[in-house]
Amino acid sequence: MLKIIEEHISTISKKKFANQEDAEKFRVKFFGKKGVLSSLFLELKTLESKEKKIIGAALNRLKTVAEDVIKSAPRSIKENNYEELEDLSRPGYNSLPGSRHPISIVKNEIIQIFENLGFTTEEGPEMEDDWHNFSALNFPEEHPARDMQDTFFLTRDQKWALRTHTSSVQVRTMESQTPPIRIIAPGRVFRNEAISSRSHCVFHQVEGLYIDQGVSFVDMKQTLSSFSKSFFGESTQIRLRPSYFPFTEPSAEMDIWWGLENEVDHRMTKGTGWLEIMGCGMVDPNVLDSCGIDPQKYSGFAFGMGIERIAMQRFQIPDIRAFYENDIRFLKNFTGA
Repeated sequence: MLKIIEEHISTISKKKFANQEDAEKFRVKFFGKKGVLSSLFLELKTLESKEKKIIGAALNRLKTVAEDVIKSAPRSIKENNYEELEDLSRPGYNSLPGSRHPISIVKNEIIQIFENLGFTTEEGPEMEDDWHNFSALNFPEEHPARDMQDTFFLTRDQKWALRTHTSSVQVRTMESQTPPIRIIAPGRVFRNEAISSRSHCVFHQVEGLYIDQGVSFVDMKQTLSSFSKSFFGESTQIRLRPSYFPFTEPSAEMDIWWGLENEVDHRMTKGTGWLEIMGCGMVDPNVLDSCGIDPQKYSGFAFGMGIERIAMQRFQIPDIRAFYENDIRFLKNFTGA
């Protein structure tokens, strides 16, 4: 049996294939269910233990040689049969133009506007501890956001979670930098919410922070008004409504005048003509104190907006789930945007 194996090795090591069909026939002959190797391995089972070791090693060597010969087949064909080569001078295939995702389009535009206003961009981890995500931002222990129904906690003791907002980046910046601070923090955030046409468990935010001496509510209003006119148009009107956030005091919701020209406008604005864009407010002194900034000397404002909501309004997208389905028919609409 050993002699037969050695003869096979000697024969196939010199094997050259004229075409791909010959290579396939050889593969079936040696590796098929009823091929040479299958028959030899079946015969191996009938041998005694001492012979099995020697014959088994020879069979493995035969298998390796046969595999190497088959792997070399394409190269042999291309080297020996030039007529089968493709025409390398032929023009290439047309490829579809790529495009930016609508979330990236909106996010990049927002970043550019605030950079023109003197803000810098900061980033932070998506996995956050309790201090940066909740405690330093003045969230009380009984706040609903700390419940498992609202947050994706990563540990049983709820000390680590997927960040629920990019405000954690603001905390890290205040801890590592000294005022004046003027930053925006774009990024992906996570909430334990039911997925529907209007909400998702994953979405994107851009938050901003400005800390310096003598910063007032008027400064915040002027900054946000300037952003709104740059993004939505020079004629954009804004209004600020009283609201509540644990980390700002006073707090407000900012709306822009969208109008009531058609049915879509009525549905989007709930018949008011005003469209909510972001939350904002003056940074709570407790937050400044938690981050090592003297609230008697410094003040500041913060704001945050959801990128998906703005993208849905700009591109008239009715379902937030479309952003995450990777449907080429949807994404093709933004080619060249």
